[in-house]
Amino acid sequence: MRHILLSAFISALAVGCGAHTEQALPATEDTIPVKLVEIRGEASRGIVMASGTLSTESQARLSFKTGGVIDRILVKEGEKVRRGQLLATLKSTEIIAQVNQVRLQVEKAKRDFNRAQNLYRDSVATLEQLQNARTGMQIAEQALHQAEFNEQCSRIYAQQDGFVVKKMKNEGELAEPGGPVLFIGAVSGSSKWILGAGLSDREWAEVKPGDAAEVVVEAFPGKTFHAVVSKRALAADAASGSFQVELRVDFGTLQPAIGMFGKARISTGRETKSFSIPYESLLEANGTKGSVFASRDGKTVEKVEVSLGRIGEKDVEIEGGLDGFNYIVTSGSPYLSDRSPIRPIH
Repeated sequence: MRHILLSAFISALAVGCGAHTEQALPATEDTIPVKLVEIRGEASRGIVMASGTLSTESQARLSFKTGGVIDRILVKEGEKVRRGQLLATLKSTEIIAQVNQVRLQVEKAKRDFNRAQNLYRDSVATLEQLQNARTGMQIAEQALHQAEFNEQCSRIYAQQDGFVVKKMKNEGELAEPGGPVLFIGAVSGSSKWILGAGLSDREWAEVKPGDAAEVVVEAFPGKTFHAVVSKRALAADAASGSFQVELRVDFGTLQPAIGMFGKARISTGRETKSFSIPYESLLEANGTKGSVFASRDGKTVEKVEVSLGRIGEKDVEIEGGLDGFNYIVTSGSPYLSDRSPIRPIH
């Protein structure tokens, strides 16, 4: 009996001690040290970054209308030309012979018509014979106009001020009808340098003709050139899938070259309230969406989906998704999860 009472007393004492131990253990969780940056969105003009190659607004592959042997090419590659300047000619022997031949046919057709007209007055020729003679004369005259036009087209003239980009043929070579001989880039008061660039569909929707831009070209280090969006394509490029835009660039007195690489910073009419964060703050990204860790009170964090804007060399622009949050985590993200307690550090 005494043994039973002793066992019961020890059991009760053990239960009481166990209950007292459970109440004494605090339920706490360690905080994670992180670096925070205060969110300060600023309203600014939308910026679209683009890159591409230079060309001229007007380009022409000049050729002869008729075939023949090239007699002279009077310009060299890279040489500036003026509107109306003679650039190349064909050997004229064959062309002049063709013109003279048609002229003789015209003279014969006129004699035939005059003869038929006299015979018709004397009632010897019929009205049909007279009409046929008149038609034959008119056909010969039109053939002469054609031959004279071909003779004029045996010489190539500059259609506007510009420069010779490339020579496709040389003197003494046979030029086929319509085959390009000279590639001319036109640069004058009405024709400017063009930077062609490809944009995504979202960027294309933001950019409008007339938007101002700044262009830098590697060939001119330290210089920035003013540009204006002059045209945007209404269909995607079949090869790249991007939407092409053209920027008219003012190089002043400088002379660039076709094919040079340039970068443009286009200021669009759209106003945005954005916040830039370093790359390491971005947890993941897919197109225009991404996710970050943000905090409302500086004590806990939440994983938030945000809208991505411009992507720079060292940072990325956040355009939306941070409403109600005051801080964003810039360091310590690998140790966090949604609703993690944090301890800000400097």
